[in-house]
Amino acid sequence: MSWCCMFGRRSAMDIEYDNKGMTLTYIKTDSPMPDDETLNAMFTDLVDDLDLDVQHREAMFSLTSEKKWQIYCSKTKEMDNPNSISWPDYYIDRIKTMSAAQVFFAHNEEEMELRLNLINGLKTALRTKPMRFVIRFIEFNGLTCVLNFLEQMDHDTSQGAIHTSAIGCIKALMNNTQGRAHVLAHPNSINVISQSLTCDNIKTKTAVMEILGAICLVPGGHKKVLNAMLHYQQYACERTRFQKIINDLDRNTGAYQEDVNYKTAIMSFINASLKYGPGQDHLEFRLHLRYEYLMLGIQPVIENLRSHENAALDRHIDFFELVRNEDEREFAKVFDQTHIDTKSAGAMFEVLKKKIAFSSVYPHFTSLIKHLLLLTQVKSLSSPSTCYYWQLLDRILQQIVLQQRNSVNPDQEPLDLDFNQLVKQLANEGEMKIIQQKIKELYKEKDEVTSKLTKKERECEVKSQEKDELLATMGKMKARLERETSGHIEARQKLDELANQVNQLQQRVAVEHAERERLEKCVKTGNYPDDAKVDLTSTFSADIPPVIAPPAPPLPGGPAPPAPPGVPGPPPPPGAPPIGGFGMSAKKKNIPKSTNPLKSFNWAKLPDTKLAGTIWSDVDEMTVYKSLDLCDLDRMFSAYQHHQSEDSDDSGYSTLTPCKPKPKELSVIDGRRAQNCTILLSRLKMTNEELSDAIWSMDKAEELPKDMCEQLLKFVPTSEEKQMLGEHDHEINDMARADRFLYDMSRIPHYEQRLEALFYKKKFTERVSECRPKIEAVLDASTQVLKSNRLQSLLEIVLALGNYMNCGARGNASGFKLTSLNKIIDTKSSTNRNITLLHFLTGTLQKKFPDLLMLDQDLAAVKEAAKVNLPELEKEVATLRVGLKNIEKELQYHRTNSQGNYHDKFVSAMDDFVTVAQYTFTELEDQLKEMKSAFSRAVKAFCEDPATAQPDQFFGIFNMFLTHFTEAHTENEKFKRLKEEEERRVEQEAKIKAEKEKQRQKRPKVEQKGEFDDLISALQTGDVFGDDIAKMKKTRRRPRQAKADILS
Repeated sequence: MSWCCMFGRRSAMDIEYDNKGMTLTYIKTDSPMPDDETLNAMFTDLVDDLDLDVQHREAMFSLTSEKKWQIYCSKTKEMDNPNSISWPDYYIDRIKTMSAAQVFFAHNEEEMELRLNLINGLKTALRTKPMRFVIRFIEFNGLTCVLNFLEQMDHDTSQGAIHTSAIGCIKALMNNTQGRAHVLAHPNSINVISQSLTCDNIKTKTAVMEILGAICLVPGGHKKVLNAMLHYQQYACERTRFQKIINDLDRNTGAYQEDVNYKTAIMSFINASLKYGPGQDHLEFRLHLRYEYLMLGIQPVIENLRSHENAALDRHIDFFELVRNEDEREFAKVFDQTHIDTKSAGAMFEVLKKKIAFSSVYPHFTSLIKHLLLLTQVKSLSSPSTCYYWQLLDRILQQIVLQQRNSVNPDQEPLDLDFNQLVKQLANEGEMKIIQQKIKELYKEKDEVTSKLTKKERECEVKSQEKDELLATMGKMKARLERETSGHIEARQKLDELANQVNQLQQRVAVEHAERERLEKCVKTGNYPDDAKVDLTSTFSADIPPVIAPPAPPLPGGPAPPAPPGVPGPPPPPGAPPIGGFGMSAKKKNIPKSTNPLKSFNWAKLPDTKLAGTIWSDVDEMTVYKSLDLCDLDRMFSAYQHHQSEDSDDSGYSTLTPCKPKPKELSVIDGRRAQNCTILLSRLKMTNEELSDAIWSMDKAEELPKDMCEQLLKFVPTSEEKQMLGEHDHEINDMARADRFLYDMSRIPHYEQRLEALFYKKKFTERVSECRPKIEAVLDASTQVLKSNRLQSLLEIVLALGNYMNCGARGNASGFKLTSLNKIIDTKSSTNRNITLLHFLTGTLQKKFPDLLMLDQDLAAVKEAAKVNLPELEKEVATLRVGLKNIEKELQYHRTNSQGNYHDKFVSAMDDFVTVAQYTFTELEDQLKEMKSAFSRAVKAFCEDPATAQPDQFFGIFNMFLTHFTEAHTENEKFKRLKEEEERRVEQEAKIKAEKEKQRQKRPKVEQKGEFDDLISALQTGDVFGDDIAKMKKTRRRPRQAKADILS
């Protein structure tokens, strides 16, 4: 158990020691462990430094002495090195370097990944390191360093995960008392955090809203948040300070879950800003702040948020509406009213008039009304500055109302009583909007330029990739040529050696032949002794091996003759009984008997005579029966049990406007063909001269896309068209566009062959890339099904189940066909129709053989191999072969019939391509042959016919079984989880009820919570408003109950 889980947080966190996120592990130390008393004293100092609560302190002290010593040594070793990641100096220096570097240098993905790991490491360290780390981080101005990094962040970085992690560092720093106090005391920290709302990253904005909402709950933080929102208004050139969050609340900002989390964070911030700080006991402040939200149109936005049907979001919406209704009732009581229609200016005017009538303030009220009337005459309502004067009056009244208590304004004081300066400031907002619009246009232009640059970069990458592929292929060809050359040299050497040996043998034979003739002549003439004759005869007889005559052919219908001595007899024919026995039956297996008849497992049994040399020859299912729960199998798949009871005017045509008459053009080809050709040329956007140059140069400039080459092949001039166009060659200038195109292309020798070669060249790499993954998938899958031990063990278990369930002729099997695997799911349980034999199999594997549940890891390539259609693959390879041969023929033609045209680049362009393509295609063919061989071995191993089996059918069986296998395992887990939840439900109901009752009786003190994360979590779920909601609901029930009593 890792000791990092002892911290007082909601979930255990891994302590990261480097940017790769390695978790803390026990270390072995050579230092001797002190006695228990000294160790406890040292360990107490360490735990005190960790700033743990009582519960986790007790858990730490409950560890054994060995673990205490290991933890102490690991921590002291980290603290001894100030340059390690255990000290904040490491992170502060690198963040400063990042802040300076990102202004001057662009960074790649690797650099961004390193920066993200660094920020994540700091975030984790602030959460998990001892308090001395946090204190040193504060003393070395770590917060200022992080804030500077946020302010100097470029646009691309601000939209990524680095920005989110940097905000998370501040959030982690606020997770303890000293860090939170330091952040609140910093003059610009909250303002810099609010500036992050300008980014488009939803996670970053959610984290910002969570921090701002939680700061509203902390003493002294509410006004800082309001000031920060006002700072954001000026920073982002917004009309009002809450305009951004209301707009985000009303629009779809991204993925559903992130969108709901962000909207929940906004609503929790709004409720916290209204109900906490001055809003706890200041009705005027709540009304003032709520009017600001209502003026931005929050009410219809809230009504639309109900469609998300999210419990946490709905809870915040309910609290907003409950507080609003309660405040409006309390406000109405001040004027002796039950309700005041705040949407009606006339109704509010009458209430105000009735309230101040016959009082000393009435004359001033009358004067104010008169001056307001005069203001409409002095300043035209159509003038832009008029609205600013009314806005100024509104802000003056707001400030007067909010400063009535203790002469302290709980909100920001935005007014400087120099009216002209104020009007200029308000007018500048319009100018800022114009500037902002220009900035947006500049960003748009920048994006367009970036898009064009990216397109050019992609083109360069394609060219570079082609170059690299060409160099790699040439390297392979060179290596292969060297191997073949060395092999040829070795073969020549061996051939020379053999030739020398043959010459020597021939000379020896000639010498021996001459010697023999001499000896024979001596024997005939009688010049050789008789005893020498005998020795000579025996010598020659020993040199000549005996000749054994072949046995005579057997008579028709008779037995085969006996084999000569030393020669084994012929093997028995396939299917014949073994030698030494006649009609011997299959070996009887000792299969356990069921207590009652079972349902049959519908499999296809293999005969024993076909199992030799296959995977079934190594399968022994008899060892599996000891691990199977046969009683459960008897109960679930009984043949006679009852089933478990269950509770039960566009028509598609457009109007064509008449076209203006065009000059008469000459056209001799078919009209529809000419029209289609003209359409193609208009899409191609190239002149006939440019097309002709591209064909002559074999598209050296890469102007012709692949799809256009394919379309141009449909419009190759035929011999009839060439003849008709040739008869009108004196009227070239009068020809229609399609006719002129066909005429110009017919002037190019071997135009069709050139175009076909060009299209083949452009499509070659793509076709090879499509064929090679299919070949590799079948090759890998064939190897996997043969070498998988998990698959063989699973087949043993299935064979054992089948023999146990099937009695008589259907049982006592030594193997079964692969198609039987997908019939396991067809055998239903007698007690529950939702349970099949496959569910029982996966459940048994989970209990007895858990390793077999990872079968899909052994057969990872089966899914892709099941998609391969071998005939289509062979057809594609044959197409490549034919196209390559045609290009070779065309190259031979151009080499022998060169006309000296310097525009013709066919030979130079296609010669290098053919060399590379031949080598690549040879590799592809070799891979295809290897794949067929491996596939044939796999098919034979499972007793299938290699002549008829296809990869999509063979591997499709495994793929379907793996799919059903995974689904059955998932359903088993679901059944198990539902069962456990049902068992815990009754126990949890009482516990939850008691906790809710306790929460109602005691209001949570949010300022006393130990962790900032807990504060944010309580704010998100709405738990901090739980007592207020219950209290207001209870208050609302009382008037209704009193009214009901009166009516009764």
